[in-house]
Amino acid sequence: MDTTQQNSNAWDKKVEEGSRYTQPVSSEVIERSKSGEWEITVTTEKSVPRDWFPKSLEGLKILCLASGGGQQAPVLAAAGADVTVDISKKQLEQDKKVAERDGLTLNTVQGDMSDLSDFEDEYFDIVVNPVSNLFVKDVHLVWNEVSRVLKNRGILISGFTNPLLWIFDGNQEQKGILDVKHSIPSSTLDYLPENEVQDYVKSNQTIEYAHTLEDQIQGQVEAGLVITGFFEDDFGGTRILDKYIKTFIATRAVKLKLD
Repeated sequence: MDTTQQNSNAWDKKVEEGSRYTQPVSSEVIERSKSGEWEITVTTEKSVPRDWFPKSLEGLKILCLASGGGQQAPVLAAAGADVTVDISKKQLEQDKKVAERDGLTLNTVQGDMSDLSDFEDEYFDIVVNPVSNLFVKDVHLVWNEVSRVLKNRGILISGFTNPLLWIFDGNQEQKGILDVKHSIPSSTLDYLPENEVQDYVKSNQTIEYAHTLEDQIQGQVEAGLVITGFFEDDFGGTRILDKYIKTFIATRAVKLKLD
């Protein structure tokens, strides 16, 4: 199965359904961003600390990786962002709409976050990657590609999911019961009876992968990225797990080439 195409189709469907992560920012947000009053998220609720970015973004090449939807990229474009990449055509259309509406220069490239061969080595100053690598089977490919396209001392700001989110039975959790059922690493297809897999795929649902924390954090280190910032986030109190633990993580990492 081509999981990249499956997830692209699934995100096109989410755009049609008006999912939260497909809603473009308003013109008011863009105007504030143009005047220097901007913020973005790479998880669910918390904004990325401004000191994770350089004081000025003017002239910097910024790759918004797997970040379509008319949210992060247009805000950063108001301060000099360069490119956004996503696997969903309709998600990219959301970025184009905001760019045309608010007079922004924004280039969109439909691609796969684990294959950035369209971009040359050491091209970008910053890569912004909101929670999305759960849609990729091998997260090491993502970290390696990000490291390749980042300049030396370039910055990666990434959001990802704490694998604890996946260990519980989803149906039981909706009833308020935390019932440990699944192992890590795994994928959402592993949680389904064999006779339900095809129906799940045909209904254009996302295929998600529960990566280990070692793959998420040590994977960055092995790719030549040094972690320099860290915070956790949750669903804003809408999930029972929020009472006990935060299930999203954001990291700031700097590429350091060792001679």
